[in-house]
Amino acid sequence: MSDRQEEARSREKESGKMTRRTKDSEIKEKGTGRRKKLGRRKFAMDSSIAPKLDISVSKANLEEDAKKIIAEIRPEWDLDSLKFKVFTEGITNTLLGCYQEGDFENLVLVRVNGEGSGLIINREGEPEVMNALHAAGCAPPMFGLFNNGMAYGFFVGETLDEKSVRDPHIQRLIADEMVRMHQVNLPSLQKEMALKPVSQYQEKMRSWLASAPTHFDNPTKQTVFEREIPSKAVLSKELDELVQVLEDLRMDVVFSHNDLLLKNIIYNREKDVVHFIDYEYAFYNYEAFDIGNHFAEYAGMDEVDYNLYPSREEQLPWLRYYLEAKSKALKVKGSSDVVTVTDKEVETLYIQVNKCACAAHYLWGVWSLIQAAHSVIDFDYVGYSSIRLKEYFRRKEEFFKLKVPS
Repeated sequence: MSDRQEEARSREKESGKMTRRTKDSEIKEKGTGRRKKLGRRKFAMDSSIAPKLDISVSKANLEEDAKKIIAEIRPEWDLDSLKFKVFTEGITNTLLGCYQEGDFENLVLVRVNGEGSGLIINREGEPEVMNALHAAGCAPPMFGLFNNGMAYGFFVGETLDEKSVRDPHIQRLIADEMVRMHQVNLPSLQKEMALKPVSQYQEKMRSWLASAPTHFDNPTKQTVFEREIPSKAVLSKELDELVQVLEDLRMDVVFSHNDLLLKNIIYNREKDVVHFIDYEYAFYNYEAFDIGNHFAEYAGMDEVDYNLYPSREEQLPWLRYYLEAKSKALKVKGSSDVVTVTDKEVETLYIQVNKCACAAHYLWGVWSLIQAAHSVIDFDYVGYSSIRLKEYFRRKEEFFKLKVPS
């Protein structure tokens, strides 16, 4: 959601071998006019030394402003043959792909931060996150920062949908990639947390809830808000209960993506690999949260259907494979390759994951209220908040009563 659908909606290989759908299924291609004779530096591909550019990009002048960035980070590119691809369906940021004709695979993404997104996203910490994930092979390189956004690389492939996410082979690839990401460490946060990482979920939720609006000037929003959204007092009480439920589970804490909706998962069929995109909401969290949030996103985004939430029978093999992959990743080199995961371990993770799915519904419900107050993107945020919070209360009745095996 953080970009819940920006980069996630439309990627294509120029060859036509890989496609990602958009509503209009079109690439916006324009000549860029004269190439200006700017003084340009040639920057290394190493994202750890990505330049900070004193450039601001406006939606009204998106392509012309993006060219200024490309001129700095890709001085060898011929701006006269530069093409653009607008990613139109995001609900947080504005995203523009820039590439040379015939070379879509090396597209550079120029992301303009959404209005008010700094209330819920740690923009200052993003470069460290991108660098750490790129070093681990979990993210593309970051090419540059500008005043109100970032330029970075592109994973070629196709996004998942409600059908492909249920393919057992792809499910195993997702579990493998999740395990790999969960091994990433952020040095700055580890110092703050001493030796043991602590979930930032409660900290984030209390901050977000404090920033959530209590009134909308727009009468349509206000009507839905009054009719369908619980008061801050109710939401605060729910958060107290939810945090206690999560803490009682004594879950492992890892560096988490936290936003693994279907369109944030890219499958490269040619290389048979899965990549995650959109790391704005990555922070230390309960290990089971990433899985529970991912399962909740089986419902889709265009037409949300929570009947698609995976059953216990579908979850158990997924969870067993995840635990096996995790055990292999943590094994000391040279030790036995035999991995044994017990039924009790799988059942414990099952309970943790489904309670964390409730935590995910709560998170995105509050997130959507903040977006409703600040975003200029045409999306029914208040209605979406209502959908997520209703599902939180519905699933709470089912999942909070589950007991971890002794």
